[in-house]
Amino acid sequence: MATKYVMGLFKREDQAVAAIGELKASSWPLHRTHSPIPSHKISDALGLKDSRVGWFTLCGGILGFITGFALAIFTSLRWELIVSGKPVVAVVPFIIVGFEFTILFAIFGNLIGMLVLSRLPRMENLEHYDPRCSGEHFGILSSSSDEDREGLLALFARNGGEARVFE
Repeated sequence: MATKYVMGLFKREDQAVAAIGELKASSWPLHRTHSPIPSHKISDALGLKDSRVGWFTLCGGILGFITGFALAIFTSLRWELIVSGKPVVAVVPFIIVGFEFTILFAIFGNLIGMLVLSRLPRMENLEHYDPRCSGEHFGILSSSSDEDREGLLALFARNGGEARVFE
C-alpha cells in the first residue's frame, strides 16, 4: 500500500478555499498549499495565526534606537569638543542618529524575522511542486493510498480543479 502525493490545481481562489474546507473535514492529510498571490481567504480556511515578524521588527527598532543613542553618546564623550559651553551629551541632536539607527535595525529585524519564521531556504519537497502554482493556479497538496486515490481525485474535481498525481 503505497502513499502517493496528489495536488489539486484550481484557477479560482474560492474553489481552492472550498476544497481546503472539504479536505480538512475528510481523512486525507493536507500537506501544503501554493498560491500565486497572498490570500487572506486561504489563510482563514487553513486557520493560520498572524505572523510574528512584526515582533522582530519592533525588537530591532528598539535595539537600533538604543544603539544609535549609545554610539552618539560614546563618540561625544570620547572626543570632548566643547563648543561655546554647550553640554557634551546633548539629547536633541542625538535624536537624529537614534532615529536613523531605529530604521536600519528595524529593517534588519524584519529581514531576520522573515527568514527565521519562514524557515528559508527550504529545499526539501521540491519534487511535489507544480510550476503552474507560480503563475495562475492555486495548488493544494495532499496524499492518499492507492485504494483511496479515486476519492481524493473526485474531491478535487467536485470543487472545480484538476488533479496531478506525483509518481
